[in-house]
Amino acid sequence: MHKTAIAKLAKDPRPHEYIKLKGENAYRIRTGKYRIIYEINDDIVLVTVVSVGHRKNIYR
Repeated sequence: MHKTAIAKLAKDPRPHEYIKLKGENAYRIRTGKYRIIYEINDDIVLVTVVSVGHRKNIYR
């Protein structure tokens, strides 16, 4: 499930369900009860996955 969501980010780093995190240069998408936090560098077309974790622990 997470691998599929991450693979989709490679094709479309800004899917319709993405949300920009406040005060950070990072975004998040939901995959069930888990969240994927990632950054986008448009200059070199690079998506960096920062963290993957359960929704109650990911923002700590």
